[in-house]
Amino acid sequence: MKRLIYIVAIFTLVTVAFTSCRDDKKTEKEELIEEMQEEGADVKVKEKGDKTKIKMETEEKEVKIKEKSDGDTKIKVDDNSTEQ
Repeated sequence: MKRLIYIVAIFTLVTVAFTSCRDDKKTEKEELIEEMQEEGADVKVKEKGDKTKIKMETEEKEVKIKEKSDGDTKIKVDDNSTEQ
């Protein structure tokens, strides 16, 4: 019975240690999507085959994200604001 308690305790400690050390950093894609949603952007998502296209647009900024199933991601940011 003692051995079972030790095994459960060690398993619990190892599980907690590994899950607390995970890297929770967001990707550039996730950061851009959240930023544009906060600015009230119109978000359009198109999926065709293994490709996903996300287009987000506000008055000052336009972001296009193209993603393939193999992990290849292309991000294009156009800043439409004109400074005078």
